[in-house]
Amino acid sequence: MARLTDRPPGSPPPPQSPFLPPAQRPQLPPADQKLGQRGLAALALAILSLVAMMLIGNLQRAATVAGVALAVAVIAVTLAVSAQRAAKRAGTRRPRGALAGLVLGVIGLLVSGFALLGFLIFGQQIDQYSSCMDGANTAAAQQACQSQLDHAIDDRITGLGGQ
Repeated sequence: MARLTDRPPGSPPPPQSPFLPPAQRPQLPPADQKLGQRGLAALALAILSLVAMMLIGNLQRAATVAGVALAVAVIAVTLAVSAQRAAKRAGTRRPRGALAGLVLGVIGLLVSGFALLGFLIFGQQIDQYSSCMDGANTAAAQQACQSQLDHAIDDRITGLGGQ
């Protein structure tokens, strides 16, 4: 005698209950050691790119530092993406550090890219500000330098918009 829980052969399985945990997926084998090293290198380079941007102290060299940080971030993103793609092609787990390297590399890419763009557009104004601050000995002189920078940047923005 057939029971209510018996299914006819070839019928689809019953739907999973939303209250039961999902079925376990098979574990993928670990990534190749070279891919793991590539993922960790991407993470290290992405962190280096962000640290370089945080440690800009000399405004005369800021554009150069931002350019190098941008190049390092591009390399980090490239390494992270290539490690992840190679692991996916090989059917292995994602290499350690590759996802974090990708995320931090993209952040470093954006930060250094916008900073480099700003330093290139407002380079003359930043140079004037830096030389003004070198000679400013009082708080009032430093405030005057800041006001001069604000006005110079406003003039540059209006000059860019009017062209």
